Amino acid sequence: MSPTEIRASLSLASIFALRMLGMFLILPVFAVHARTLPGGDSATMVGLAMGIYGLTQSFGQIPFGMASDKYGRKPVIVIGLVIFAIGSFIAAASHTLAGVIVGRALQGAGAISAAVTAFIADTTREEHRTKAMAMVGGSIGLTFAVSLIAAPVLYASIGMGGLFALTGILSVLAVGVVLYVVPPAPEMVATQRVPFSKVLVNTELMRLNFGVFALHATQMSMFVVVPAALVEYAGLPIADHWKVYLPVVLASFALMLPPVFVGEKKGKMKQVFLGAIALMLTVQLGLWLFFSYPATHWLVLVFLLFAFFVSFNILEACQPSLVSRIAPPAAKGSALGVYNTLQALGLFCGGALGGWLKQHTGPSSVFILCAGLTVVWLIIAASMRNLPRRGAVTATATATA
Repeated sequence: MSPTEIRASLSLASIFALRMLGMFLILPVFAVHARTLPGGDSATMVGLAMGIYGLTQSFGQIPFGMASDKYGRKPVIVIGLVIFAIGSFIAAASHTLAGVIVGRALQGAGAISAAVTAFIADTTREEHRTKAMAMVGGSIGLTFAVSLIAAPVLYASIGMGGLFALTGILSVLAVGVVLYVVPPAPEMVATQRVPFSKVLVNTELMRLNFGVFALHATQMSMFVVVPAALVEYAGLPIADHWKVYLPVVLASFALMLPPVFVGEKKGKMKQVFLGAIALMLTVQLGLWLFFSYPATHWLVLVFLLFAFFVSFNILEACQPSLVSRIAPPAAKGSALGVYNTLQALGLFCGGALGGWLKQHTGPSSVFILCAGLTVVWLIIAASMRNLPRRGAVTATATATA
């Protein structure tokens, strides 16, 4: 990769990570903190507060992506970051769950994911685009890991309002990164237009779109339940949760890298992909058993969290790259807009459904939902094409399985 490609990829991946930080940073602590807020006795409302970020984001991904095609990537990304910052400060100033929900909704309305990933595609050559997109996927997994480790410590020192205010301040600083660090976007080269309908019905893209929905619905549902479980079963106050997350996350990152590298090198990414989904299913079944039989030792929960992070990091690092490789060149922005819309819908549905199930049928039922989604995903992914090696010819827009 050239210095300009590295600069563009790293700076844009960091902006993408910041946007995800606004969502992930509250996951380890909010379900417990919400009990101190008016309205926080309703698990359904807590789940809504966690997931509404994804709902409003899902409404904005395709329009923001289309606007970036018309008006330029940088202006659209800056507007999205400003909206995100306003929502962060509203949530920071709120003392009720309803106020937090309003702030979270505005945070999500700054839907810049499609514009950022399209910008990365604009500024990288085809032979290096997989690496650049993998930086985005890796930034999501890394941000998730950092959030799980840092959030309990930050919450203990600056409180929930401080967490929201911090994400707002970082968003403002990110505007400067967009304006002064990210290289200028290259001039758009006219290409034959690909109808949006062909993007929607592309079978290989549909598999990945469902996959990102299932992955993030599962992630959000799990963390409606897991933080409180660490308090109840392991006797760990929130401020000490990093003692679990830090070793688990670091070990999972070390273990996820070899399968990805070998899969890329040997052209075996389909096998790695399916193996990661199967591991995710095993984790959800294990969590269902753990919460069905609460006498089980809490170390089992820690091991299941480790296995979850291994599978999550593999899948999160691979999928954005695969979308960019499979999508037709003239429709990458549209394809990434659809992909990010499904990701955001997964976050919302996972938070809302996870909260409702926990309140009305108990925590173990949350993992029945997650396992069901993962089974469907595994069936859908089983017939996917074997993914090409890095730099190989990618699938065309009209490919069908």
